[in-house]
Amino acid sequence: MAKTTENEGEPTSLEDTPTWALASVCFILIAISVLLEYSLHLLSKFLQRKRKKALLHALNKIKSDLLLLGFISLLLTVIQKPISTICISRSVGKTFLPCESLSDDEEGEEPKCQQQGKLSLISVEGAQQLQMLIFTLAFFHVFSSLITFSLGEAKMRRWEAWEAETRTMEYQFSNDPRRFQFIHQTSFGKRHLRSWSEHRIFRLPVVFFRQFFESVSKVDYLTLRHGFIMAHGKQESNFDFQKYIRRTLEKDFGVVIGMSLGIWIFSVLFIFFNAYVFHNYIWLPFIPVLMLLAVGTKLQSIITKMCLDRNDKSHVVRGSLVVQPSDHFFWFSQPKLLLHLMHFILFQNSFQLAFFSWTWVRILGIMFFTSSVCPIFLVCIANM
Repeated sequence: MAKTTENEGEPTSLEDTPTWALASVCFILIAISVLLEYSLHLLSKFLQRKRKKALLHALNKIKSDLLLLGFISLLLTVIQKPISTICISRSVGKTFLPCESLSDDEEGEEPKCQQQGKLSLISVEGAQQLQMLIFTLAFFHVFSSLITFSLGEAKMRRWEAWEAETRTMEYQFSNDPRRFQFIHQTSFGKRHLRSWSEHRIFRLPVVFFRQFFESVSKVDYLTLRHGFIMAHGKQESNFDFQKYIRRTLEKDFGVVIGMSLGIWIFSVLFIFFNAYVFHNYIWLPFIPVLMLLAVGTKLQSIITKMCLDRNDKSHVVRGSLVVQPSDHFFWFSQPKLLLHLMHFILFQNSFQLAFFSWTWVRILGIMFFTSSVCPIFLVCIANM
């Protein structure tokens, strides 16, 4: 049944592949897949045992996203040959290229298109590279999500000591309800009631830079904790605010981990605007950075505004300073808007990291096999 090829350089089919090689590759792929599936199954059982419903929901979202990316990759494998037979004119095929200077190498082009003097809509090699980009995106999506959650957990560990301090006699004495003082004399007032806090033009620069230095201070944590407890009628001595924050983090993590329709639309737009004619390297990579800085500035501004709002109602405090959380402090009175922006930022970072890594692997591969640095290398770097 063996079939000999006329040219040694031509790719071999399964008929010309040893069965032991085919079986070995299949075994390795199946083993990796089963190991990954079993690991996710054990993680699900662990979260169920710990009653982490929010994290279990987030894990199910990750599996759903990976399934969707896998289906896209599979579909691309099935239709890559038909897509390569769709021919377009050379003038159209040379528009909106990622790099300005590209060679006229037609390797991988469909013979049908070559005979017509045209180019394939997407060559087979291009479809295979797109599959690799999808795989890289899936990896960075999961990796960046885990890193984000881990950093949040690490941040909260610092608050455990602050939460324990609320149960000490010293804290109870300093917050004695029989004690009166002016707001500007409290630690929270000294931090936020300054000459710059009354005017927005001076307040914004201060809260902008404050997010880089101790974004959540001890006095902010204790004051916000007390305000939350009073607003919800909880018993302060028995309420574990730090535990509540951890549950909230787990719940919000389930929101920012998924891939919504808007995220997919942005992904397509990101690929489209990667053409050199848009000079995307000047503005596109800075979108997530600017959005992240805007969200951080807004959160810091909200804390200051809560202090100003309390000071406008009364200048005297009895016991602990009580701030009143309200939706009107947020953009358009929608607190969830910040959460959706964080979701967008997280996925955008994952997408750009995946695209950056995939591009570098492609460039390094070309350099390795050609052992030369061509002009396209510099152009591609400038357009990333």
